[in-house]
Amino acid sequence: MNPILKFISGYFSRKTFSYWSIFFVDYLIVLLSGMVSYALKYGALNTMSVFYPLLGTLSVYPIFYVLSFKLFRTYAGVLRYSSFVDLRKLGVSAMLSAALVYVAETIFHPHEWLVHLSLSRILLWALFSIVGMWTIRIWVKSLYEISLRSKRSIKAFIYGVRQGGISLAKSINIQPTSPYILKGFVSDGADIKDHFLMGLRVYPNNEALVDEMKAQGATTLIVSPLKVEALRDNEAMVNRLIEAGIKIMMIPSAQEWDKKSELNYKQLREVNVQDLLPRDKIEIDMEAVGDLLRGKRILVTGAAGSIGSEMVRQIATFDPSCLVLVDQAETPLHDIRLMMSRNWPECDAHTIVADISNATRMEEIFRMFKPEFVFHAAAYKHVPMMEDNPSEAIVNNVNGTCIVADLAVKYNANKFVMVSTDKAVNPTNVMGCSKRICEIYVQALDKFIKDGKINGRTRFVTTRFGNVLGSNGSVIPLFERQIKAGGPVTVTHPDIIRFFMLIPEACKLVLEAGTMGHGGEIFVFDMGKPVRIADLARRMIQMSGAKDVEIKFTGLRDGEKLYEEVLNDKEITLPTFHKKIKIAKVREYDFIDVKAQIANLIEISATSDDMTIVKHMKDLVPEFKSQHSKYEILDKTSE
Repeated sequence: MNPILKFISGYFSRKTFSYWSIFFVDYLIVLLSGMVSYALKYGALNTMSVFYPLLGTLSVYPIFYVLSFKLFRTYAGVLRYSSFVDLRKLGVSAMLSAALVYVAETIFHPHEWLVHLSLSRILLWALFSIVGMWTIRIWVKSLYEISLRSKRSIKAFIYGVRQGGISLAKSINIQPTSPYILKGFVSDGADIKDHFLMGLRVYPNNEALVDEMKAQGATTLIVSPLKVEALRDNEAMVNRLIEAGIKIMMIPSAQEWDKKSELNYKQLREVNVQDLLPRDKIEIDMEAVGDLLRGKRILVTGAAGSIGSEMVRQIATFDPSCLVLVDQAETPLHDIRLMMSRNWPECDAHTIVADISNATRMEEIFRMFKPEFVFHAAAYKHVPMMEDNPSEAIVNNVNGTCIVADLAVKYNANKFVMVSTDKAVNPTNVMGCSKRICEIYVQALDKFIKDGKINGRTRFVTTRFGNVLGSNGSVIPLFERQIKAGGPVTVTHPDIIRFFMLIPEACKLVLEAGTMGHGGEIFVFDMGKPVRIADLARRMIQMSGAKDVEIKFTGLRDGEKLYEEVLNDKEITLPTFHKKIKIAKVREYDFIDVKAQIANLIEISATSDDMTIVKHMKDLVPEFKSQHSKYEILDKTSE
């Protein structure tokens, strides 16, 4: 290619052409502004005595504007995305140019081929230039946004008028692919009459909100990250929106937003029932937890389960020297192996298929890795299944826990943290009782070590909490499948209530309680407000938009309570290092007696005689009273 043509094509490529276009328009505005500012003082410009000197002035002095444009690169921005920063750069550029013109005027005056410009004329010239260049950018940006809105289809309000709501609004307005047309903001403020934000009216959050949204044709409410908790606490507002068929959108990681980074509308998703369950935000000192776990050898049993796998994710971020992951479920454990290699390839992770009730296999694992921390999450957890199979509850939950606990002592683990359940409190079913027996064993063993009756340094800590959202045993996935199938949604009883917590929150509390505990404690988590399961089902049906899906009450299952307790009637709690964590004071057991009774119970479990097994469980845990179960006859016989 000819060098001259190559040079021209380089300067007027698709990218640089837009730069030159903006530069040329700004230069014309500067020339026009100079003429207007002169004409305002001297009137007509049609005489040669005025025109030629002015022409000379407009040929020389705009060079200073050109230099300023180059210095601040005012032409490099995309007009349709102009921001306050771009306008500020134009203003500074013009004022610098005015200063240079004034200096030049002082040096070159008087010259007959230049028009004399007073300081007021120079400043007026700069002001007209600024206004002209600002106007062009605002006009182009406005036209662009109008063209974008014409292609959008979803009219929406934003709930929140502070940085979260404003950041989302900016993202929606700027992004060309955004499907939303903003029609207003919603505020909880008491006095917002006639308030406007970003050119849109701010509406009060009251009973008329739904009508106002309908009047504007809005079908979606976008929730600012700073208003998620307010939305969750305002059940009446949520009900009105859902009943009116208005979608509620939010950012999944709202609790993690640092209030500084820019939000993107692409992060929005429709809320689900978990987002709306009443709960308080839980603050955890994860740095302190990390300091204790960093560089340690850590064993997690039940690592492929919903609780165990989340604990693995959180522990992996603390850079342990070795992470041993044990589970008997092969496929889910393989998924954990892939997750570790993908997300934490530098972590020395070992995924081991093993049954915790296999003493020989578990000893091999302890001998090989000598873990310093043991997080014991492996257990059978389904109430109806264990009610039908009490022998397996003893073999896996009780015997497995005893094996892992004894090995932790033998191989000098620093801490053993057991994940228990609120169903262990005044148990009414086999599963809950089996977990209570596990609690009794590890507590008695901890005291036995502290009393110097056995050599060991391991400290045993137990953590209790209720249902976790999204876990393998959670009712929510079941309801979702039933709604998708057209119903009915099965609820055992109209008055049954449960406590719920997010899996990450529960695991953070387990890690903090486990690492901060001194041994022998049973830590109880504040699960927040209980939720009526029937109400949960109704809300899920409403949110799904499904029609004619009925709720069918099937009756309490074997061993099921109407409500879960967190503490035994005879227990009290003590405060701890965290307001959401309390210590349950429970009666103490003699380790020798407990060990003998559990050994006898394990031996009896081999017979698979359900009644005999459960009878011995009740002997060990007198507060175990069966409900809606064939084992109720044992309580009547005892009485």
